[in-house]
Amino acid sequence: MDEQRNTPDEPLFNDDQDEAIPAVDPRSGATPGVGRIVLAATPIGNVGDASSRLIELLATSDIVAAEDTRRLHRLVTALGVEVSGRVISYHEHNEAAKTGELLDHVRAGKTILMVSDAGMPAVSDPGFRLVEGAVAAGLTVTAVPGPSAVLTALALSGLPTDRFCFEGFLPRKSGERNSRLADLADERRTMVFFEAPHRLEVMLRALHERFGAERRVAVCRELTKTYEEVIRGTLRELLEWAENNEVRGEIAVVVGGAPEQEPGKPEDHVAAVNDLVSQGIRLKEAVAAVAEDARVSKRELYSAVLAAR
Repeated sequence: MDEQRNTPDEPLFNDDQDEAIPAVDPRSGATPGVGRIVLAATPIGNVGDASSRLIELLATSDIVAAEDTRRLHRLVTALGVEVSGRVISYHEHNEAAKTGELLDHVRAGKTILMVSDAGMPAVSDPGFRLVEGAVAAGLTVTAVPGPSAVLTALALSGLPTDRFCFEGFLPRKSGERNSRLADLADERRTMVFFEAPHRLEVMLRALHERFGAERRVAVCRELTKTYEEVIRGTLRELLEWAENNEVRGEIAVVVGGAPEQEPGKPEDHVAAVNDLVSQGIRLKEAVAAVAEDARVSKRELYSAVLAAR
């Protein structure tokens, strides 16, 4: 039987099920009649960073779920885009109530565009509940990548970028904040935080007290905007800067990871082994655990424990 090529007007077929596969719009990536959620990154400061895919989706999506509809209006006005779909407000105070409704629209074949005020939705912004619900329901979720305050700050910080973690905003209450920082005191990876300008001095003082005066840090302010500024130095230097300046704008703080600790001598860790033994752990297992954590020889540590008895 001769092979026949499909013409542009002929549907493509799935060989296994003999069902027509809807064509994909090459501009927006949409498949007609198939519902989906699209997380789209929006500019973090410079409207020129908006992608062509974001612009296309703003114009064509059935529903645009926005963290702040006023910010969305300013964005589309600046881009010269007319939103043809329904715009709804979707933020931390109503996402629990509205997620089910949005998922129903996806089931009905609608394309929902999710945008936050800046950057990628679901990353320290609304959107996670929607993704979580869609994944649980087996619905399609995709993303339009773009500007990211986290990665921009990390790249500009001058600190190691091979391993990092994002910690968002620290708790406002001092007790909770100190507890979080205690957990991070030995974190070896570079850490990225967000902070409000009026709380930056308090944050830097807390970091100074917990991590030490000489830990390297970068304060990234107004990224991609006209008055972008990156101040780099030690926590002692940056705390002094914050104390003597009125800080404004959106802030990302990048903190270097904890320095490598010197392994020390095996006898320095005898007490730690004995503490584990007193808890019922066998001597060899206690020695192995402490030696791995302290980066000392198991044999030498075992000998030191016996010699101290």
